[in-house]
Amino acid sequence: MTNNHRNQYLHPNSASARRTEPRPLQCLFLVSLICCNLLLASRFFFGFSSYINFYAAPQVETDTVLNLNSYSHGPCSSLQSNAICCDRTDSHSDICFVRGDVRTHSSSSSIFLHLPGACNNDSVALQEESISPYTRKWDAAIKSRIPELHLRTTSGADASLPCQVRHDVPALVFFAGGYTGNVFHDFNDGIVPLYITSHHLRRRVALVVLQYRDWWSSKYKEILAQLSDYPPVDFSNDTRTHCFPGAIVGLRYQGMLSIDASRSSENSSIRDLLHMLRDAYKPKTEVGGSPPTPNSPKLVVVSRSGTRTMENEAEVVKVGEQIGFQVEVLRPAETMPLRRMYNTLSSCDVMMGVHGAALTHFLFMRPGALFIQIVPLGAEKVARICFGEPAVAMGLRYVEYKVLPTESSLYYKYGEGDPVVKDPEGFLKGRGWEVTKNVYLEGQNVSLNVDRLHEVLLRAFNYAVSERGKR
Repeated sequence: MTNNHRNQYLHPNSASARRTEPRPLQCLFLVSLICCNLLLASRFFFGFSSYINFYAAPQVETDTVLNLNSYSHGPCSSLQSNAICCDRTDSHSDICFVRGDVRTHSSSSSIFLHLPGACNNDSVALQEESISPYTRKWDAAIKSRIPELHLRTTSGADASLPCQVRHDVPALVFFAGGYTGNVFHDFNDGIVPLYITSHHLRRRVALVVLQYRDWWSSKYKEILAQLSDYPPVDFSNDTRTHCFPGAIVGLRYQGMLSIDASRSSENSSIRDLLHMLRDAYKPKTEVGGSPPTPNSPKLVVVSRSGTRTMENEAEVVKVGEQIGFQVEVLRPAETMPLRRMYNTLSSCDVMMGVHGAALTHFLFMRPGALFIQIVPLGAEKVARICFGEPAVAMGLRYVEYKVLPTESSLYYKYGEGDPVVKDPEGFLKGRGWEVTKNVYLEGQNVSLNVDRLHEVLLRAFNYAVSERGKR
């Protein structure tokens, strides 16, 4: 470098430097030109973004896709990109995971995994799986009513499904038909498995529902809002092509109203689901405090109509009041909002009812409250499995009131010496579920011995008073 050039650099006020300095008008022109170019570029790219996204594969945070499977072990614990993996090891339900560019095609009951262009060659092995996404695959009585979904990989010319609705979160596809409408099955076959399968995604998931029903979505909207930040997709009736960065097809099932912490990567239990229900339904008065507690312990008697009715319900209520309970008779109805059920049961000290689906609302009771299940003749096993064991896992104090033969209508229908009354266990041996259902569940009412009931409710009252002293 010459001394002259070095001096021009070191002394910008020199004559040569002044000749190369931009003039103010030139600067203004350059700035204006740059701004115009940037504006035109942004208008070009962002103005056409919706058109581009219409065909583009959806994108999602990598962590969300990698965590589609909440299980840390099993055949699909390590899901590869652009692949389908199905876990069929459980006796209750199958579940499949799809990672990549997922596209729905409801008219053919199909979900396609579109492989990227690099995979468009003869060496690619295309995959196809079928699944019925319901948690009762063992139930022959309903199996024919569960639709089958086809999961297929496509590439190149076969991929003719342009995205019409783009989602940036994975899909969770499941069946909401079957026994849905019975509150026990709504939770046991649906809500609890839905929580098990999705809670690790922290609401960053779109629920895609087969046999979607408006009443179901309306009834459980508060719970669904705790599981997903997005409105449910009606797979059967929404014929648009929805695109997702991944999908879970089917639900995990871990037992009657149960969550097995040992099978979850996050060690979740049924009590985590109870916290979710409280978040969904807690009254505004509970924000920053608790609702006022009644002066006397509160007993909720769950009433039934049709089968397994409590024929002397009025006497039962009277016994409770004489002991000192504030008694409320709860008559569940399909149209009754679940928030009302929550408000009633979350504030009670004791809940009592004859075995049946309505007892599922014990999920709304607070831990430490007392749950009394009145067990009809011949229903000991099903009562224990459906409600007794789950109640203990939930942290409830559980008491069984086993109906004596003389408290059952079967005593007067069949007679004291008939095997139906004298030996229900022996009578049922080898006869199957239908006999249990027809004889002991649908063919029986109860009339409780008030002296015997008085002893049970007195102990319940004393327990409730002692528990209140601890709060």
